[in-house]
Amino acid sequence: MPNVPPPAKRRRGPKSKRLKITKKDKWERILNDVDKAQVPITCLESLDVNLKDGSVVRIDISEMLFDQSLDPNEVEYSINEKLSNMEEIIRDVDFYINLDMVADSVQPLTDKLLKHLT
Repeated sequence: MPNVPPPAKRRRGPKSKRLKITKKDKWERILNDVDKAQVPITCLESLDVNLKDGSVVRIDISEMLFDQSLDPNEVEYSINEKLSNMEEIIRDVDFYINLDMVADSVQPLTDKLLKHLT
């Protein structure tokens, strides 16, 4: 038998590291592209109303809905009415979305849709 040298060892570069994306990270990326005006009131954590004079008014929606047990439709109507009445002094509004609430609401639907694709 001929003497065959052992196969050369392949030189590998540095080990690649997997990017770990959590459910929360995935939903944050998705929600960055969502029109915030279309988000259901029950999925909002709070609003920061930034006024032209530099002051900020925080509206804690989760407290209104869950701690005070107010009706979501009434809360939405009341907030929209107040924002409309203050429109001339509002610079912009920051929406803070409850990611866990959105994920819990949407993930089962997404899973159901994707299950049929495999």
